[in-house]
Formats: sequence, C-alpha cells, structure tokens
Amino acid sequence: MHLRKLYINLRVFYTINKRILCFPREKKFRNIQLLILSLPRKMKKHLYIFIFLIFTSCSKYQKVLKSDDFSYKFTKAVEYYQNEEFNKALPIFDELRTIMLGKEKMEEVSYYFAYSHYSTGDLISAAYLFDLFSNNYPNSKYVEECAFMSAYCYYLLAPDYSLDATNNYKGINALQNFVNYFPYSDRTDECNKYIDELRKKLALKAFSNAKQYFTTQHYKSALVALDNVLIDFPSTNNREEIQYLIVKSSYLLAINSISKKIEERLNNTLDAYEQFKDNYSKSEYLKELDEINEKTISKLNNIKINKNEI
Repeated sequence: MHLRKLYINLRVFYTINKRILCFPREKKFRNIQLLILSLPRKMKKHLYIFIFLIFTSCSKYQKVLKSDDFSYKFTKAVEYYQNEEFNKALPIFDELRTIMLGKEKMEEVSYYFAYSHYSTGDLISAAYLFDLFSNNYPNSKYVEECAFMSAYCYYLLAPDYSLDATNNYKGINALQNFVNYFPYSDRTDECNKYIDELRKKLALKAFSNAKQYFTTQHYKSALVALDNVLIDFPSTNNREEIQYLIVKSSYLLAINSISKKIEERLNNTLDAYEQFKDNYSKSEYLKELDEINEKTISKLNNIKINKNEI
C-alpha cells in the first residue's frame, strides 16, 4: 500500500515538458515527504538513492542543454543516442541543426536527427528527414541508407487494407524509386518484397470495395470495379472469386435491365461463364455458375421465341 501511494505521488516528478524533467508542486512534494517519513528504514534508504539518481541525472542533462560548447553538445547527443536515450538526444540534435547549418558536422547531425525520430516511433517525421538527407547530401556515405530508410518508414506506416491507402502508395513509390536509383544495392530484394506486400494490401482493398458494390446490388459498378482489380492487380490471390462475382453480377444486371438491354447483357453473362469455366474447371463455384448458365440460355431462348412470334 505504501509503495502504491508512493508511486502515485512520484508521478509528479515525471511531468515532461519538451522531454525535460520538471519538479513537483509544493503540495505534492509535501505529500512525498510525509510518505517517506512513514516508510520502514530499509525502504527509505532505497528511495533516497532513487531520488538522488533522478536529481543527479536531471542536473547533468540540464548542464548539457545549457552548455554553449556545441562540440560538447554534439558528443553528448551522440552518446545519448548510442545509449538509446533517444528522447534526450532529440532536443539537442534539433538545436544543433540550426546552429551548425552549413558546417562540417551538419551532415552527421542530420543523420542522427532522422534516426532519433525513427527510434522514438515518429515515422512520419523520420520519413521526411531521411528523404531530406538524401536530397541535401547526394554524395554522402549514408545516402543509400537514408533513401532506403525513408521508403521503409512509409512501408511501416502503411495501414491495414481497410484504411486510407495514401501511405501504401507513398511506400510503393519510394521503394520503387530506391530500386531504380540503386539497382545494385544489397537492399533491392528487400525493397521488392515490401513492394509486393504493399501491392497485396492495395489489391485486397480494391477487391473489398468492388465486392461491396456487389453486396449492395450495384451490379454495373461491381462489374467495372471487379474488372479494374484484374487489370491493376493481375497477380491477385482473389482472381477466382473475382471472376465468379463477375459472372453473377453480369447475370443479375441482365435480368434487372430494361428489355432492350437484356439480350446483350445475357450474352455477356455467357462469355463471362465460359471464361470462368476455362480458367477454373474444378472450382467449387462451378456448380452454382452452371445453374446460372442454364438460366441464361433459357432466357435467351425465350427472347428468340418471342422475336419469332412477333
């Protein structure tokens, strides 16, 4: 119980303002003092050590932030980065980007600044900063790495297929640009793998949207959307189901059409059925489509009979 109360009150030590440690208000600090006095002696000892380390660490970091020695700041920022203290490194690199603009160290500052954003999970900023580095330092030894990392950030940002696909397209474009610009890179195969994954997400999204037209009985729109999926994503894993839905959509569109369009659309259904049967002769959908085909032929025969009677 003591530890839980102590933890709750100690949280005031960790109010973060621009990732710099702040101190508690007077009332909260008084609560902590009272709690410390009520703790067993052994527990007090460990707590004093803990608090001492917090204040010492804060004091050292504040000293780095306030220093006018920018070479020292750069060294400490790199040290924080290498120790995976990215939240400490970030503000320093951010300051150095302005101060060292046009200077020799600027390239390294930009490199670490981009990676610090990546390491803290800010992938949008990281993607931009890696791309900016590649453009600003085309002759750098890091240019290939940063070009790849920019594309890789967009790959990581690409959401599930059901969400907005903007970052999917950005990822594909960035990865493809990398492959085009660095065709002999060791990362080329990895990029191609990521491109395939992103295209599969786009194909699944396009198929899901097309299928929604079918579900909502917009058969004409469904036919257009389903055809586009096959054109845009010829290697999609859903080809069989897509062609099955094309046959069904074609038939349902035909029988719900005005009289002068029924015959043409029933013939389109026959064509779609034959194409499906040629491609998937052992499909589980074939039994259902055989019945649709028979109905289609029957309706076309009736149309011919009616024409002859007229």
